[in-house]
Amino acid sequence: MKIRRLVLPGPSPTGRDAARLCERLARLYADGATAVECDAGAVTAPGLGAVEVLARLRLAARAHGGAFAVTGAGPALRALLDLVGLVELLGEPEEREPPRGVQEGIEPDDLAV
Repeated sequence: MKIRRLVLPGPSPTGRDAARLCERLARLYADGATAVECDAGAVTAPGLGAVEVLARLRLAARAHGGAFAVTGAGPALRALLDLVGLVELLGEPEEREPPRGVQEGIEPDDLAV
């Protein structure tokens, strides 16, 4: 497995950065990369632009059939990705709701909330 690295610009990438980064990602896969690690260490003030960039990079990676993961994400970026449902980019499991139709058991002495 040939893993390559792509670095996000800091402190806050914007949607304008997405096209350039997607082109760079496509070149990495064309040059033989099977996986790309996206270093987000410089992203210290993440916003929706950073979410857009990462979402577009993930889609581009899927289109090229390659693996894609984000490394070096700080707490603010981690929280933002968790909020928008992209936490799987960090390699962390997403918290999910229990399946429909599953009910929690209630004990007779449980206090009402």
